[in-house]
Amino acid sequence: MTDPPPPTLTAFDYESLIDAPTWAFIRATEAAYAAEGAGSEISDQRRAYDAMCRAFYAGRPPDIRVEETQVAGIACRRYLGRGPVVIYLHGGGFVVGGLHSHDDICAEISATTGLTVLSVDYRLCPEHPHPAAYEDCLAVVRATPGDLLLAGDSAGGALAAAVAATLRSSRVLGQVLIYPGLGGAGDSHRRHARAPLLTAEDVALYARLRGAAGDDATAFPLRGSDFSGLPPTLALAATCDPLADDAVDYAARITAAGGRAVAFTETGLVHGHLRARHRVPRARESFARVTSTLAAFAAGRWPFGDRS
Repeated sequence: MTDPPPPTLTAFDYESLIDAPTWAFIRATEAAYAAEGAGSEISDQRRAYDAMCRAFYAGRPPDIRVEETQVAGIACRRYLGRGPVVIYLHGGGFVVGGLHSHDDICAEISATTGLTVLSVDYRLCPEHPHPAAYEDCLAVVRATPGDLLLAGDSAGGALAAAVAATLRSSRVLGQVLIYPGLGGAGDSHRRHARAPLLTAEDVALYARLRGAAGDDATAFPLRGSDFSGLPPTLALAATCDPLADDAVDYAARITAAGGRAVAFTETGLVHGHLRARHRVPRARESFARVTSTLAAFAAGRWPFGDRS
């Protein structure tokens, strides 16, 4: 006899799972994002998302040198440091975001690790449906010489995983995926269907806007059949997120295929918690996990002991 599935979480359960600083972040995000959501006009979504990013913008650390550039004809922003280069792919449901939305995050990754970070301004949906964003990211990775690391949050995590699966290259020393949406069908999509800041309905709408076939592994990496040859991987999930199981399932499939991967589900956090790293202790710890892992992968180290 199998155990019954866990019940759908209620608002009361979220009250106990989520601590006060995280609730303050959620409320501030909702206020900054106004009434706009995934179902509003695209132009309104982008305006509201940009306003929210400005509200949380932490600035660049001192002494960070930045240059605007093009790689493979695609606009990018380079945060100068040493190699290997971290290619960062931003989140935003493939619909919103750009070089501006994650500028402080990329600058802090560079400042903390000492590595060069290259942020990619890939094309957005629905004007440019799949595979446009994937093709842009793949082109930038292929045109960037030397050893690389891949990193991305949410939609950017899916793009990083898709690029890694296409290349299966020893040049990619590791990847860090932050609450990625990988096309999984885990129970978190039901369990956290009404999670704060991202709902299952939002996820489904963004997928429709993207316009990818349901069996396309370049859009939905968990729907692929071969997880061998992938780089060392950290997949981070947030407890209160419909996408939480995607990170866990992805790491498990890499491990089953003989690779090295680990998933962490960050307790009491929500989708988009990168923006909370200066406000919420749990988010600060999660961001430190991101930067320390990138530094370790850059040095050719697996930082998780026997976990793999």
